[in-house]
Amino acid sequence: MSQPWQRGLLRGDSRATGAPTVLKWGGSLFARPSWPADLHELLVKTAPPTTLVVGGGPLVDGLRLIDRVRPGPPAAAHWLAVDAMGLTARLVAAEAGLPLTALPADRGVVVLDVAAWLRGAGCRADLPAGWEVTSDSIAAAVAQSCRATLLLAKSVGPPGVGGDLAALAARDWVDPHFPLAAKTLATIAWAAPAST
Repeated sequence: MSQPWQRGLLRGDSRATGAPTVLKWGGSLFARPSWPADLHELLVKTAPPTTLVVGGGPLVDGLRLIDRVRPGPPAAAHWLAVDAMGLTARLVAAEAGLPLTALPADRGVVVLDVAAWLRGAGCRADLPAGWEVTSDSIAAAVAQSCRATLLLAKSVGPPGVGGDLAALAARDWVDPHFPLAAKTLATIAWAAPAST
């Protein structure tokens, strides 16, 4: 059974309509047995076109642990994490019955193959390759590329710092690069499962 969602706005106007949405599905949400129903519940309330950017979850957490024990080149760890995001994206696409694509949605709902998008000739994202960039900043770059609203779905709502992106990064609610990656986004919203 899915849980209701708490929602809020970090920046912009929640009444703005017509813009596409980039929905960042946080990897921590995979720890919830109800995640497929939770995702469906959130998608029903999100106006298309919607591009789903899926976090790496436990797969990327495992890579972080390996890299912490025996650090390697930051770019190598970054691209392994991006590839792990591709695995979770395939899982979500199959579970939700959604297409997996290399381009953001122009209609309907799609799950973005982040590795294909980042490596594609049309990608203009200028993201550093390292642990300071997670699916948060990648989703912000996707939203910027298609002038979309960004909706951050995470297992917990933001700490009480309002829309101060640097403070959110300092409290580890978003990654360290996110304030720069999201700097020009007009609308950033959040969603988290309501506590019961």
